[in-house]
Order: sequence, then structure tokens, then C-alpha cells
Amino acid sequence: MHAITIISFVAFTALAGFLTWLITRKSESGSSDGFFLGGRSLTFPVIAGSLLLTNLSTEQMVGLNGAAFAHGFQVMAWEVVAGLSLVLMAIYFLPKFLKSGITTVPQFLELRYGKTTQNIANTIFLAAYAVILIPIILYTGAQGLMNMMDLKALTGISDDRTILIVTVIGIGVLGAIYSRLGNLKTLATLDTINGVGLLIGGFMILFFALNKVSGGEGFMQGWSIIKEAHPERLNSIGGPKDELPFSVLFTGVALLNLFYWCTNQQIIQRTFGASSLAEGQKGVLLTGALKLLGPLYLVIPGIIAYHLYKDAGLANDQAYGTLVKDVLPPQLTGFFAAVMVGAILSSFNAALNSTSALFSLGLYKNLKPNGSETQMVKSAKIFVICAAVAGMIIAPILATQDSIFGYLQAMNAIYFIPLFSVILAGLLFKNVPNIAGVVGLVFGLVCILGKYIIEWTVEGAADKFAAKIHNFHYLGLIFALSMILIAVIGVIKPRKQPWELRANNEIDMTPWKGAPIAGALLVIAVLAIYLAFADFSVLGGGK
Repeated sequence: MHAITIISFVAFTALAGFLTWLITRKSESGSSDGFFLGGRSLTFPVIAGSLLLTNLSTEQMVGLNGAAFAHGFQVMAWEVVAGLSLVLMAIYFLPKFLKSGITTVPQFLELRYGKTTQNIANTIFLAAYAVILIPIILYTGAQGLMNMMDLKALTGISDDRTILIVTVIGIGVLGAIYSRLGNLKTLATLDTINGVGLLIGGFMILFFALNKVSGGEGFMQGWSIIKEAHPERLNSIGGPKDELPFSVLFTGVALLNLFYWCTNQQIIQRTFGASSLAEGQKGVLLTGALKLLGPLYLVIPGIIAYHLYKDAGLANDQAYGTLVKDVLPPQLTGFFAAVMVGAILSSFNAALNSTSALFSLGLYKNLKPNGSETQMVKSAKIFVICAAVAGMIIAPILATQDSIFGYLQAMNAIYFIPLFSVILAGLLFKNVPNIAGVVGLVFGLVCILGKYIIEWTVEGAADKFAAKIHNFHYLGLIFALSMILIAVIGVIKPRKQPWELRANNEIDMTPWKGAPIAGALLVIAVLAIYLAFADFSVLGGGK
């Protein structure tokens, strides 16, 4: 490895840390509001930067580009459809959540359905983050750095599994230290600085990769070569036999996006720290606009990697790191590796911070209702270490998966769909009683997890299910049935008094006047992107 690569890596990391300390050295973190929500003082640029980088970790950079390497441009749905979800978050969900003054999503479920539903939701979130989310962040982070920085050569470790385990442990330990640097404001500020670097780096990869394709004749020539060589891989519309058929955008893909951007604790905790509703709405909608740029650095590089390495025998999740190592000059490789580490640590810390919030404000508070604020924050920091260790143990096992991004979406569905249906029903159906929350969660979990267990344990079951219904359509069906079940319970056994959301927040709740216009422009932009790359002929089964 070139010395300049290491120097640029250390230099950018130190600069980001110094700027963060300079900006947030006087911020408050002794209370739960200070530690978990940055004292509810976040402004829209910080919210947008933090949301973007929390999302843009290596499960996106490595995983989504790996999916594009395997399946083409249709996987851009995970980025572009997010713009629609963020419009709904800004206009509908955020005002309600901020009005309630909650710190965690299960706290909202307690307000709506009572403590039993809150405890079930807390347990689901904690289990999902510890067993699914944190290990995936560590695994994809390790995979990206191993290929990008050529860690085998740097460390002298030749065995793939050993270098994977060592890298996972290194990221996990660094992430645990990173998570204890300060409160949410400190970490959100560092996220924003790294976010700028990540966007710059992502576009650099695109530029240098296209230039490599053209043999040095310019990135526009490189893009022309890609379009001419692989037109079938640049279609935004998936056919019936593709990985993402066009129809699933309206069922499973839409629902998973809605949960992720509107009700997922790891993500929306950043918005709960907004200094006002208007600042929160601006931050969310700015994130939506930035997500529309996602295909440029999260999808197209994967297609370029396919053009360059389709016959090289690379695994899907090795494509992006290999491309970065091949196309970036040494001095820029160090910079981008530093940005990638920031992205890894951001998502890792967001998961740990959310997990600790769920633990301390949920389970801990139930066990020790008279505990002090200081004790609560201390318990959260201890729990962070436990969750990090669990993630480090599980992460290397994921090396057996063909596509880590596909695995992530499949595992997320287990808890995304039940939780989203219960939250949305609670907001829409005012007469639904408390027991409906428990019934809805249990019904959704049993239906989705039960299907997966049958597929994993019964030979040929997965193929039989796939022949009858796409998994994402199945998720849409379970969501619809859950909503109907909850509504029916409300009709049979309605609440004595319709539920009302009471204000419990001192921040300014005046909406941003520009939110409807900005939201409409985002919707138009999403449609325009799809139409620009659409070949609807594949809907008839052709390619």
C-alpha cells in the first residue's frame, strides 16, 4: 500500500474529528434528551447530513452496488422510491411524532396501545438490531475495506475468514469507542462532515470508473460505452422474472421503504432531535432530494463493475471494493477509505445509539422507574458494549450469503411489516383498542417468520412459494390483512373514547410553508427519473 494512502486516510479522519470537537464541544449530554436527541437542537443541514450518512453505510455502498452488479439498474428502486417515503415522513408522520415529544418509536406505541405493545416492540427492535442490523453493518464494512485497502497485503494475513474476523473486530471496537464520544448532536455533526466527504468520494468513483471504461477518453465516452454494451442493464423497470418486478414497487418495496424512513428508530431518531417542526421537515425533504442522486454512486458503479469484471469470478459484494481499489489514485483511496470508515461508524453508532435508547428508556425504565437521568445514560453506554460484542460474533457468519443486500431486505421484512402496520393503524383508526396492537404485531410476525421458517426447513418450499407469489407481494398481503384485522377489532371492541394525540413538546410546531411544494417537486422528480430510464416492453416478459 502506498504511504500517501495511509497519510490521506489519517489526515481526513483527524480533520473530521477536530472540526466536530470545535463545533460541539459545549453541547449538553448529561440528560437523556441531551444524550439521545442532542438537546432537541438539531437544524436542517445537520439532520439531513446525519440521515443521509446513517443510511449510506457499507450495506448500501457495498450491498446495493453488489445488487446492481448482479441485476442492473432496476435495484435503484431502493434509493429513488425513498424520496416518496420521505415526503410522507415530512408531511404526515413527523408532525405527529414531534407533537408527542417521544424519544423512541415504542414510546409512541405505549401512548397509543399501552405498555404491553411497547414492551413487545422494544424486544423486537432490540433483537433485530443486535442480530440483523449491527452484524450486517460490520460485515459489509469489513468486506468493503478488505478489498479497497487490500488488507491482506497490509496485514500479511492470507486466509479470507481470518482477515474478515480481524477486520470485523477492529471496526466493532473502534465503533464502540466512537459511540461514546458524545451526544447525538456531536455524532450528527461528525456524520454531516463525513457525509459531505462520502458524496464527493462517491462521485469521484463514478468519474474515475467511467474514465477507465473509456480508456482515458473521458467519463461521457465511458457512459456511452456502458449504454451501448449493456442496454438491458440500464432499465429502471424490472420484468416479471427479474429480481425486482415493476409490480413489487407498489407492495413490498414501498412498505419496506415507508417503515425504514418513517418509523425505523435507527433512522428517525435524528429527526426527533429537531429544534422545530420546520427544521425537521426541511431536513427530511433535503434528504429526499439527496436520495435521488443515490443511483449515481450506489447503482451505476455496480453496473460499471459488471462491465469490467463480469468474467473475473467476483462475488457480488466484492465488486465495489475492487472497483474503488482499481480506479482511484493512491492519495484519493486513503481519503475515500476514511470517508467509508466514517460511514461504517455512523451507521454502526446509529444502531448502537438507537439500541441503547430503546433499552434504557424502555426496558431499564420499566425495571428501575425511579432511576436518575445519569443512571439511565450510564446504563445505555454499558448496553452499547454488549450489543457491539454480539454483532462482532454474528457478523463473520454472513459470509455464506450470496447477496448481503437481498438478505438484509428479507430479514428486515420480519419486523418492518408488523411494526409499520400497527403504527399506521394506530394513527388512522382512532377507535382501535389497546389489545389490537398486540394482536397486530403477533399476527404479522407469525405470518412472515412462519413462511421463512418453512422455506428454510422444507426442501423445495422456497421454489413453490416463489412460483405462486413474489415475496414482496406476500409482504403486501400480510400488511393489508394486518390492517384489516386491526380495523375489525376496532369495530367489534371499540375504545370507550376515541384516541387523541396530546401535545407534549415545547419546540415550535409551526410547519414549514414550503413543505407541500418541496414534496410535490420530489414526487415529480421520482417519476421523471423512472421514465427517463424506463423500457416498459419488459413488462410483457421480454428483456
